[in-house]
Amino acid sequence: MVCEKNPLVRKIRELYEQIASLSSLKPSEDVNAFFTQLVVTCIPPSRIDVTKLCKDVQDMRSKLIRLCGEAEGHLENHFSAILASYENPLHHLDVFPYYSNYLKLSQLEFDILTKHCPSVPNKVAFVGSGPLPLTSIVLASFHLKSTIFDNYDIDPLANSKAIQLVSSDLDLSGRMSFHTTDIINVTHALKEYDVVFLAALVGMDKDEKVRVIDHLAKYMSPGAVLMLRSAHGARTFLYPVVDPCDLRRFDVLSIFHPTDEVINSVVIARKSPSDKQSTGQQPLGPMKLPNKFFDIEMFNPLLNHVNLMDELDIEDQIS
Repeated sequence: MVCEKNPLVRKIRELYEQIASLSSLKPSEDVNAFFTQLVVTCIPPSRIDVTKLCKDVQDMRSKLIRLCGEAEGHLENHFSAILASYENPLHHLDVFPYYSNYLKLSQLEFDILTKHCPSVPNKVAFVGSGPLPLTSIVLASFHLKSTIFDNYDIDPLANSKAIQLVSSDLDLSGRMSFHTTDIINVTHALKEYDVVFLAALVGMDKDEKVRVIDHLAKYMSPGAVLMLRSAHGARTFLYPVVDPCDLRRFDVLSIFHPTDEVINSVVIARKSPSDKQSTGQQPLGPMKLPNKFFDIEMFNPLLNHVNLMDELDIEDQIS
């Protein structure tokens, strides 16, 4: 079992204790410093396997992911308010310190989506859009220029702030809407979407994440695409992991593990055309893949954009 003897785990434990002791996780010199150290510690490629962590470290990891989520929420609220002070907020998105990461991640997700879905989606849902819905904004502005975006968030204040950001842009405000609800309460409307994006921090632990995925599987149309953000290696101390076997009634197409400053892995799956739930038959069980697909070689696709798709297609490797 990997436990406190591991130098990486010891360092992460030290940072967790410092972060947990802070009186507030709103942006400040200390908050920024500790989380920067944490990210720098977790970014380098690592073979650490979170399934082999001892219970104490597993508990610490779960708490740390929630602290990261809380801090990320404060950061987005902070910069959403700053952007809203401009006459044209979308002209100043680069004031957000991680905007370039969103540009890279959105490009990666668009390229993955294009490979598996050659036609442009008519309607997309983004679940967990938050007060600073950069993924939706970037995709709608640069990649999916005719697509309708429905953004879902449980927080009415987050949606109010997000609306302020796009309201001055005639094109985006006409194609982008914001819905305040728990996605679990959205049912038949999910059948309208060609693609559903699930934010990394929707479902902060395994049970919560699987509950949301199962709900999407129940109501998404067969053949529709689900794009999820996951994590790999030490980055799993920052974000929850989506395992292929969590994607019941989906066919996993590809998994991508960037190794640069883009933290999140990307998983793309398609709602199984053979899903017979609506006819009363039993739903499909968990998808099982050969073990080799759970340890995918890490790579940096953003260094060679032309060869982005020359790597990890699970559907190709299985066939």
